[in-house]
Amino acid sequence: MSEFFHQISRRKFIVTATASASAVFLKGCLGNPPETGGGSAQTQSGAQPVANISPEQTPETKTVKLGYVPIVEAAPLIIAKEKGFFAKYGMTDVELSKQASWGSARDNVEIGSAGGGIDGGQWQMPMPHLITEGLITKGNQKIPMYVLAQLITHGNGIAVASKHQGKGIGLQLASAKSLFTQLKSSTPFTAAFTFPHVNQDLWIRYWLAAGGIDPDADVKLLTVPAAQTVANMKTGTMDAFSTGDPWPYRIVRDKIGFMAALTAEIWKNHPEEYLAIRADWVDKNPKATKALLKGVMEAQQWLDNFDNRKEAAAILAGRNYFNLLEEILAGPFQGKYDMGDGRTIDDKSMAPYYWKDEKGSVSYPYKSHDLWFIVENVRWGFLPKDYLTKANALIDKVNREDIWKEAAKEAGIAAADIPTSTSRGVEEFFDGVEFDPKQPEAYLKSLQIKKVSV
Repeated sequence: MSEFFHQISRRKFIVTATASASAVFLKGCLGNPPETGGGSAQTQSGAQPVANISPEQTPETKTVKLGYVPIVEAAPLIIAKEKGFFAKYGMTDVELSKQASWGSARDNVEIGSAGGGIDGGQWQMPMPHLITEGLITKGNQKIPMYVLAQLITHGNGIAVASKHQGKGIGLQLASAKSLFTQLKSSTPFTAAFTFPHVNQDLWIRYWLAAGGIDPDADVKLLTVPAAQTVANMKTGTMDAFSTGDPWPYRIVRDKIGFMAALTAEIWKNHPEEYLAIRADWVDKNPKATKALLKGVMEAQQWLDNFDNRKEAAAILAGRNYFNLLEEILAGPFQGKYDMGDGRTIDDKSMAPYYWKDEKGSVSYPYKSHDLWFIVENVRWGFLPKDYLTKANALIDKVNREDIWKEAAKEAGIAAADIPTSTSRGVEEFFDGVEFDPKQPEAYLKSLQIKKVSV
């Protein structure tokens, strides 16, 4: 299995690296931000006064370098920087470094900030676990990571090229199966995601499989950096892609395609991207880690005040970060989506949430969610079946929900907002399938399309 992932690192990820180079070339026409965003702590908009920090809570360092990808999942990091929430807790020198792709983020966390890379940042799941296991790193080097917080729920979607509009492609795919079969014999339906084996790959696979379409046999799947998705759809080199706002919405606005589904429709209140940092940095700087978490938590609460979302859209859309029109973010931030095929959504419960959603805490990193991502990797043959029994030990090693709880208590978070269980319980998907974290094998058995034999 390690050889399998080694081949990905050396072969499949070469595609990602090549695409990343193309993404750099496309920055001018796609309006992507420079490599580093945000001003100094002294110039942050609406900077908060420094909290009265006791000696016991004073960070060991004020400096950290966090990577981010310019999608709405990055908002808590950007807002914590720009609104002064990091500085408030003593982290006055937080550098946010824009990553050209998820492959770049992985490469940069391998070398760490001391080598010119990053200490951690925003991640799709289960990238921190795969990096910890050395499954997607150069030479299969194991680089322990800690998952510290969930950054967001929702904020993702599946966009489809305009040429397929009116052909039955939507949340439900039953009426479109004949189209996929027809294309399979000539030019297969080509769908893209931003990194293999993680969130956006898993979202599009779940959606296809729930509609009776085998993602490994009936379509062609590609890895494409988020910033290149618009360009690729324009040139007709792909039929669909799965990624975070604002990219799917740009497809609609630019009249290139339509939104087949929001991930909020596929799995309401689902876990999305996470804050994870190298374990060696956290172990060396435990108080600084909690200070970062306090800043992120305050940013998440600020973001969940919908009265702040106009300002949030303005900050994120700014030249230093996403460099696009505010309106592209403003609508989705309020749960308003023009799906591009005549369907509209105006439902705040479908908007991105950062602190709390209908099921409770968003920020707290539930271990049961880590398990789902690992089980899906087993489902598609990315991880061997023995990870069904190894998963919990790996999750206990990587998921540091205990640090989240410590930071929350120090920040004065109400006890009611601090989960008492590491499991959110049974999860339900749009097709009626349920995932019980106590019975992962039963979940796999219930799935009609999969590569693992259970």
